[in-house]
Amino acid sequence: MKILVINAGSSSLKYQLIDMQTETAVLKGICERIGMENGTLTQKNAADKKLVLNQDMKDHKEAIELVLKAMVDGEYGAIKSVDEISAVGHRVLHSGEDFKNSVLIDDEVIRICEKNAELGPLHMPGNIGCIKSCREVMPGVPMVAVFDTTFHSTMPAKAYMYGIPYTVYDKYKVRKYGFHGTSHKFVSEETIKLLGKADSRIIVCHLGNGSSISAVKDGKCVDTTMGFTPLEGLVMGTRSGDIDPAAVEFMRKKLGKSAEDMVQYLNKECGMKGVSELDSDMRVLEKAIREGDEKAKLAVDVAAYRIKKFIGSYAAVLNGVDAIVFTGGIGEHSAYMRKLVMSDMDYLGVDFDFDANEENGDGIKELSKPSSKVKVLILPTNEELSIARETKAMAL
Repeated sequence: MKILVINAGSSSLKYQLIDMQTETAVLKGICERIGMENGTLTQKNAADKKLVLNQDMKDHKEAIELVLKAMVDGEYGAIKSVDEISAVGHRVLHSGEDFKNSVLIDDEVIRICEKNAELGPLHMPGNIGCIKSCREVMPGVPMVAVFDTTFHSTMPAKAYMYGIPYTVYDKYKVRKYGFHGTSHKFVSEETIKLLGKADSRIIVCHLGNGSSISAVKDGKCVDTTMGFTPLEGLVMGTRSGDIDPAAVEFMRKKLGKSAEDMVQYLNKECGMKGVSELDSDMRVLEKAIREGDEKAKLAVDVAAYRIKKFIGSYAAVLNGVDAIVFTGGIGEHSAYMRKLVMSDMDYLGVDFDFDANEENGDGIKELSKPSSKVKVLILPTNEELSIARETKAMAL
């Protein structure tokens, strides 16, 4: 059984073909510059054969058609016929309050997604357009929408409500939604397996250019750092994270920006990039720190401090913690960031192994000593596999 997982943007389409018998990707690829000149498809199969097609794709339909053609290529593909694809899982940004789980796609689901498009104007049109194209090109193949927000739908109202008039929330659905849901779901489920108990309290730190933390009790999210948009919460690569709204208006006037420009500014020019005035890439910042760059050090210190604060607050929310798990590009690969975050955490019952933290290696790794009351883990995320599992459960 093979499931095609699609993550579509406005001008791009990432895809993986996953063999559900082994839960491994037999093929990965990306279409870029959809709707523009100089479009490209880049694909690599399990035999490490790389295919590059330079071909314009006027829309997502043409992109999907090109993907299907590439997947059955004798040398560079992974299947003999498109009929081998049992189902398609689509990553969709926003569920609003309409869906609490992944859903089998039909006309009504698409209608609701279109209604919720204003909640994610940068991503939802691409998600929806790709779904429509896929249904047209692959009629009869079951398709599932796996939302980036539904894992967080178990948050209680006291966690997702803002301090605004209830009628504003009720009418316009302004509230915390949370994102990175497929990653938090995958990592928390795999951690529960490692812990060997369902009654668990887990703090998942998904740290990358975009970062978020979730508090997960007995497999269900009870709070998360991202909010109405992914801008809320942690200091990230280019995002400011939490900031006083009055400070935003003050800066807007001083910088001579419109409200729309200010949102872009907080998303693209702030965070570690803004504080360091150098870069958002953790590798670049660490190199600069070793060379004595004080602003680079401050940027990483600020980001680490915010992570540490949320871990502490979520330990309070969960009434203790069984495991703290690092995932994502920075979470998995930056020993420096993990060291900053986990220093002085013994009050939680953490006995962190700073030597083990410095050792390189891929895969799941325990960073806490046997004496530690709280396990600290590196657990690589696999959002595509999470989507494929959801698709299998819903469609087959």
